[in-house]
Amino acid sequence: MQPFVHRRERLAQQIRERGGGVAVVFTAPEALRNRDSEYPYRWDSYFYYLCGFPEPEAVLVMAVTAEKTESLLFCRDKNPEREIWDGYRFGPTAAAQRFGFDAAHPISELDEKLPGLLADQPAVFFMLGSDLELDARMLRWLGAVRAQARAGVSAPSQAIDIRALLDEMRLVKDADEAAVMRRAAIISAAAHVRAMQRTRAGMREYEVEAELLHEFRRNGSQFPAYGSIVAGGRNACVLHYRENSEELRDGDLLLIDAGCELDGYASDITRTFPVNGRFSAPQRALYDVVLAAQAAAVDTTRPGARFIDPHDAAVRVLTQGMVDCGLIAGSVDGAIESGAYKRFYMHRTSHWLGMDVHDCGEYREPGEPGTGDTRPWRVLRPGMILTVEPGIYVQAAADVPERFHDIGIRIEDDALVTDEGCEILTDGVPKAADDIEALMRS
Repeated sequence: MQPFVHRRERLAQQIRERGGGVAVVFTAPEALRNRDSEYPYRWDSYFYYLCGFPEPEAVLVMAVTAEKTESLLFCRDKNPEREIWDGYRFGPTAAAQRFGFDAAHPISELDEKLPGLLADQPAVFFMLGSDLELDARMLRWLGAVRAQARAGVSAPSQAIDIRALLDEMRLVKDADEAAVMRRAAIISAAAHVRAMQRTRAGMREYEVEAELLHEFRRNGSQFPAYGSIVAGGRNACVLHYRENSEELRDGDLLLIDAGCELDGYASDITRTFPVNGRFSAPQRALYDVVLAAQAAAVDTTRPGARFIDPHDAAVRVLTQGMVDCGLIAGSVDGAIESGAYKRFYMHRTSHWLGMDVHDCGEYREPGEPGTGDTRPWRVLRPGMILTVEPGIYVQAAADVPERFHDIGIRIEDDALVTDEGCEILTDGVPKAADDIEALMRS
């Protein structure tokens, strides 16, 4: 539990530098799927980042002064009858010992104890606006403190969104986080290799999805990190295709965007390959353009570069390829300036990756409120993890060469920024066209 204790200490220091106060972080509630059946439980990322505590109905409270920090957990009490039905519960006593808290209390005592913890504190650090019900509870607690004003008790005068602190912490991964994400990437790479080896014309997209899920779970992953995209033929031109139900046809490409979650951390891989194991000439032409664009973006992913630099590098290679293949006319510079390339490449090349597949953290340098997109793009630092995922998506149209109709290609890897450049965590699955064909033949 030492990494979690260390993170709470880092958070406490930031709160102390702002004059102290009380931090309140809820985990996620259980979600009903239908009638009395619930979705598999997944904790809130911010809460788990600080606690490592896996149960629902839990709240972290940190009271921080100049002299000390008190970390408290509110959680479900022991209940032997419910444990028969739902499984083991730590209970407050065991939870405090196991997860390194100063004390733990039953969740039923939260409403009673919180006003006392908030009393005479200068600020409350809370996820403002994330949930209306939780906002209402916080207002009730603050109201209970204000009701004691005649007794000389004061309520916090500031409410600070704790995500502003935690987002910056989570943006740079520590060694423990990087190790988990490296393992998640290995599992996901193995799943993509399995999918390539087993794909055949006539299969349904969901059959390939089943191969991915099998490999995820077989290697200890608890969940997919997001809904897997298994998109054959024209479906690959739908960026967030979800149906995964159509038959795979001989001669089409198959785009798979899928990654597992391991111990709360995501991986994110996309590969595109021919259903029959051999790229056609038009497919290979566009595929090699996307692969070259990714290589240019990876080369730019290094400490000191700006977040936008890999995207700009990828766009230039992609646009040159579009011009060379006849998808767009004119000069490369002109197509970039006018945005003509966006017809076939309409998304960014990267996003942060971590506990959430689109992880927290600003993409521009922190600055004054209201400055928006006038702020410079974020400088990459060792420990940041981002995806690198250029693509080309060509829907059938009268003004598009027919040989490229309904070809969708994306190649995505996960990059850990290092002192020297970047480490590609997901290099366990081939992406060069010749290597993919060789794997599928085997």
